[in-house]
Amino acid sequence: MQDSSQEKIKILLTGATGYVGGRLLPLLEESGHSLRCMSRRPQSLAGLVAADTETVYGDVLDSESTHRALQGVHTAYYLVHSMGSEEDFEETDRLAAQLFADACTAQNVKRIIYLGGLGNPDHNLSKHLRSRQEIGNILRTSTAAVVEFRASIIIGSGSLSFELIRALVEQLPVMICPKWVRVRAQPIAIEDVLAYLMEAHKLPIRKTVVFEIGGPDQLSYGEIMQLYARLRGLRRWMIPVPILTPYLSSLWLGLVTPLYARVGKKLIESLKNPTLISNNLVDSYFSIAPKSTELAIARALVHEEQQYARTRWSDAISAGGKMKSWGGVRFGSRLVDSRTQTVPAGREEAFKPIRRIGGKTGWYYGSWLWRIRGFLDLLVGGVGIRRGRRDEDQLRPGDALDFWRVEQIEAGRLLRLRAEMKVPGRAWLEFEVNEYDGKSTIRQTAIFDPVGVFGLVYWYALYPVHQFVFAGMLRNICAAVEGSSSVGETDQTQTYSSRWPLEHLKNSRQDD
Repeated sequence: MQDSSQEKIKILLTGATGYVGGRLLPLLEESGHSLRCMSRRPQSLAGLVAADTETVYGDVLDSESTHRALQGVHTAYYLVHSMGSEEDFEETDRLAAQLFADACTAQNVKRIIYLGGLGNPDHNLSKHLRSRQEIGNILRTSTAAVVEFRASIIIGSGSLSFELIRALVEQLPVMICPKWVRVRAQPIAIEDVLAYLMEAHKLPIRKTVVFEIGGPDQLSYGEIMQLYARLRGLRRWMIPVPILTPYLSSLWLGLVTPLYARVGKKLIESLKNPTLISNNLVDSYFSIAPKSTELAIARALVHEEQQYARTRWSDAISAGGKMKSWGGVRFGSRLVDSRTQTVPAGREEAFKPIRRIGGKTGWYYGSWLWRIRGFLDLLVGGVGIRRGRRDEDQLRPGDALDFWRVEQIEAGRLLRLRAEMKVPGRAWLEFEVNEYDGKSTIRQTAIFDPVGVFGLVYWYALYPVHQFVFAGMLRNICAAVEGSSSVGETDQTQTYSSRWPLEHLKNSRQDD
């Protein structure tokens, strides 16, 4: 058998919508190998993959779909985790890894490449780090050779750690620092992580191996923040405190950073453990010279200030929590608030303010109400409203947008957002633009599928607020289209707001 680096092989990439997987995707496409991406929402990869990249449906918790995705695959990248899940993420990840390992054995996959976390297993690891290493052990039960990388803090534009550091340093001249700020780590640049992952499928080995990877510096989170501040020309003071529980710390992070409490708590629990390299095995197989932390931060800053980040941690589907399976749940009548307004503009012009909604632009009306809703969501472990958006002007399927997720976007015509805030049911917000005789009609539709009595109570309790906010939002979107503070001469608004079957709305859509 030829070495895998000398022949064209079929590679499966899981986690292509995540931070690392999204960065790895174009590199694998350029490698000359046959690439297949497995996703729970293949449509979210539309426009992101090359024409010859195959996208297939697959869920690592669904054995049948995983088997199909692995057919004919030589090397599989396993970049999946459930850090954003509300449920027992350890058990979820354990089950997913076992199903994946079994499928790799059945489909005769030769190699699995996995990215986990650094940490001494003898030092009472956090649940998150313990789970990351356990996943590697489970994958090794397959007949495939497993190449596992264990990494410390990953520094790069859009990464979870970088966004945390950037938000804290930029917003807080004085920081209250609990003990986790003083724990040491070995940060590594995202470019170096990708280099290791790319080289892994070429390694001339047929055995399982674990590589610990990190940069040349051993620093605490506090030292990394001070380094960031120096590079940005900022002066920051850090006040150490002896006690600050993970839960309180996560709420504090949720107030001043893009993190939300569920992810923040798991991250902080992990920061109690030093993440330092304990051996130099990686140097025996790779010639990669990792960048210094200072250079990694400087490069990340360049990309941030250019508003360029191909992927962000919050764009990962799992960052919003595990997608619930609603099969078997009996929803009441679908509740719909739909309204239209016509503006004297073409479809592309009418769609521009819709395309820019959220993030720094805001929601066009009742901004303080949106912030209160986001804060309340944060308090109950939801995503809050601080995720913002990847790009201030462009959206793509799968993007995080405050406490929404872009489910579908069609340039100049349709934007459909799926709610990721805590609600007793499931909810969408949709904008559709149609052009007739040089004018455009904007239809704004809020859709809610309540679960049980509490879902109905929730909708009708907020009914007056919805009327207030949704009407103002559409009015100001139209004002933005016309470039003035008032909508001007428009056709009369039509409003439907009741228990209204969605199929009765013109140009409506069924669930994906």
